[in-house]
Amino acid sequence: MSRGPNEGTAARRLYAWEDAAVAPHDRSSVPFARMQALVDHVWAGEGLRFPPRMRPLPRQARRTVARATRTAIEAPAELPSWVLLHEIAHALTSTAEDESDGHGPRFTGMYLRLLDRYARMNRAALEASLRAAGIAWDPDPRPAFLD
Repeated sequence: MSRGPNEGTAARRLYAWEDAAVAPHDRSSVPFARMQALVDHVWAGEGLRFPPRMRPLPRQARRTVARATRTAIEAPAELPSWVLLHEIAHALTSTAEDESDGHGPRFTGMYLRLLDRYARMNRAALEASLRAAGIAWDPDPRPAFLD
């Protein structure tokens, strides 16, 4: 999750939606030492094996909040739990070759599912806010690497 000026329109719209509809409803944070346990829990809850590994975010990544591929999630010393779920959704919607849906419908649908299941946010309210923001989502997403 990079919030720099070079982000695409889809990413900027999704980040604005997160700031308005997600962040105010989840003030919890996860220290780095506990992140792998949360990643493992979500991965197992989705019926998957071989979760991505947590790695420290390089110090030179100044504009990047966190980032993820299918095999690794890089994060700072602490993250809001919704940001970690955002990165897990990226890992779920990336292939072994690290091709990603970016912030497209598959990613957004997966992220919505994770917010509903693991952050216990109101799915209907999130869907309504996505509709109002004009953001498309896949209502029944599957991890990209299962296709």
